[in-house]
Amino acid sequence: MSALDQLIGQSDSLRAVKSLLLQAAPTDISVLIIGESGTGKELVARAIHENSARRDAPLLFVNCGAIPQGIFESEVFGHERGSFTGAEKRRAGYFEQAQGGTLVLDEIGEMPLESQVKLLRILESREIMRVGSSKAFPVDVRVLAATNVELADAVSKGEFRHDLYFRLKAVTIQIPPLRERSGDIPLLAEKFTRDFANRNRLPVPVISFDALQLLSRQYWPGNVRELKNTVESVLTLNRGVQELDDVHFRPHLASSRAMLPVLAARDQPPPVSQELLLATMLEVRREVREMKEALQSAITASQAVSQEPLPSNRLTDLEREQIQRILERHGGNRRKTAKELGIGERTLYRKLKEYDLG
Repeated sequence: MSALDQLIGQSDSLRAVKSLLLQAAPTDISVLIIGESGTGKELVARAIHENSARRDAPLLFVNCGAIPQGIFESEVFGHERGSFTGAEKRRAGYFEQAQGGTLVLDEIGEMPLESQVKLLRILESREIMRVGSSKAFPVDVRVLAATNVELADAVSKGEFRHDLYFRLKAVTIQIPPLRERSGDIPLLAEKFTRDFANRNRLPVPVISFDALQLLSRQYWPGNVRELKNTVESVLTLNRGVQELDDVHFRPHLASSRAMLPVLAARDQPPPVSQELLLATMLEVRREVREMKEALQSAITASQAVSQEPLPSNRLTDLEREQIQRILERHGGNRRKTAKELGIGERTLYRKLKEYDLG
């Protein structure tokens, strides 16, 4: 499957990303790919390469943040034999290794300032000089840059060269975080389910509507990568299950829910969409209605001979007793208790806390 086909989704924001990369791909123009960790920056870079005239030449990814500063230029630009202690032979840098193809500089914001000068010179002159050499030679490499930080802020702080920034951002592709295209989550979850099952020769389970709704309401700080890992974890621990429901996913989403208020306070994510707010409100309303219906059924069954309405404090006692009795019957199993009561686990947890039942 091509990288472009792996960019799953029908949202307007993802369609815009695909359209822009297909316009930029046939040219040799530099592209700056911006997106949070896990959004698919590597897939976008691969799609650009695969749809360019360089598709049959090398595609090389370099994580600028993973190379120690002391050897950065040697790794990226190469070095001559004897240029420093331990340089026993000439080494081709990443630019030479990607000759004729595409070089993706990931986490470009981590590149040392002194190396940024050399990179700018290479982009403008299309020539490279190895460390320890005084002779430049031509290179034919298309450069794509990727980052999960706002380079404009780094420029204003003097942490990134403004001339290199404007040279790299000839075309800028901004990949939306998963929370801003929640409508694509069901498509992604179902694809990851099929792929995992097929790779492991397992029957492909169905993901219930409630489970897909639950996944669509998550914040997903790790974006598509986190969603993929979550789906695969659930499948691994529930082999043989024909239908995956929300109860299968909830235990794997605890850390994601716990991170949401921390991220909201520290990183100030964009406002939650109206669609997401509406979905959450509808779920709460549904759970309240289910709880009322379950409680009314219990009251009707236990008070069939009485025609007088019960006082509110008696209603509360009945509700508490009903929950406690069913919880004890199932040995404290909250999932089974919620199922028998006909309510969601979230509502049950709230009631257990309200009545101090554990």
